[in-house]
Amino acid sequence: MLDPYRRILTLPGALAFSATGLLARLPISMLGLGIILVVSARTGSYGYAGGVSAASVVAAAVGSPLQGRLTDRFGQFRVLPATSVVFATGVALLVVAIESGWADPLSHLFAALAGFSMPQIGSMVRARWSHAIEDRTMVQTAFALEAVVDEVVFIVGPVLVAVLATLADPYLGLVCAGVFGLVGGLLLARQRRTEPVVAARPGGESGHEPLGWVRLLPLLAAGVGLGSMFGASEVVAVAVASAEGHRGAAGGMLAAWAAGSLAAGILVGAVRSRWTPLAQFRVSATALTATVVPMPFLDSLVLLTVALFVSGLAISPTLVSTISLIEQYVPRTRLTEGISWATTGIATGVAPGAAISGWVVDTYGASSGWFVLIASGALATALAWGMRRAPD
Repeated sequence: MLDPYRRILTLPGALAFSATGLLARLPISMLGLGIILVVSARTGSYGYAGGVSAASVVAAAVGSPLQGRLTDRFGQFRVLPATSVVFATGVALLVVAIESGWADPLSHLFAALAGFSMPQIGSMVRARWSHAIEDRTMVQTAFALEAVVDEVVFIVGPVLVAVLATLADPYLGLVCAGVFGLVGGLLLARQRRTEPVVAARPGGESGHEPLGWVRLLPLLAAGVGLGSMFGASEVVAVAVASAEGHRGAAGGMLAAWAAGSLAAGILVGAVRSRWTPLAQFRVSATALTATVVPMPFLDSLVLLTVALFVSGLAISPTLVSTISLIEQYVPRTRLTEGISWATTGIATGVAPGAAISGWVVDTYGASSGWFVLIASGALATALAWGMRRAPD
């Protein structure tokens, strides 16, 4: 069953850039939760913590497509070192601002700087796969592998942040996020052999073929709903675990969600589906929403953790089908930018999801925050079923 993975990982340089991508992507799952843990502990407000976290995510939504466009135009080797250094600097300034109690809006500004400059490793690694694989039937396996890597990141990152914050130093999780982003980004930039070739255009232009916004926009809008689920989950998990007197359990709860997605991602990549990417997207988005519905009524952290694992089984199929649709919709010369726009759609939803769930938790109680996930999933599902079939 795992032979498709063996075939793609034996391609020259593939194992190296995929493994490096894992390290470099850890900040994605560490930054938001690290901010929430530190700021909520310092201020006692989940709404304020969600706002600082949202600042980083909003900025990431703006910076992601810009990075993608620059990368398609100039290449990963030129873009990655600069973004990696700026990201680490933003994280360092954020830590100092929180610890020193600097007045607003400095914490929000430094969080935004870190989010804006966070290296778009997922888009770059997936672009490398699309460039390296000649047999297009194996592309879904590569995208599924990267979805699995994403879930490993979301299993390891939250647990690492929670452990560091509760057993060592509250700020150590954020510091590690900055280090991982800097080191991982620089290491990936050095791997020139597998870097996608920059496609030149007449007159020196590159990467300016139309993206096809008519087909792309509904998919990105659905991504906003998915992102809102992901953003709310961090705030709600911390709030629910804290209300039960087990604040450190939040990382394990989020890791269970990611573990379910990881298990599903392995299966998606190993078995060739007969469904179209759009059909898979519709069904998996529906399943993801349906499995969140019972969570507001569960009063046990153990039951919630199990429910999150079951719900996570729908995440990877949803994300893999999203990237497959992006690859169908956009020209290859703008693939990094296209994937970055998908990331932006999700990131755009993360910000309001985190902020709204923080307000709901502060106003109505921890368990009420789950309703934000339900509403967000319903939005994504409705948009998925309203999308038109991908072109052949």
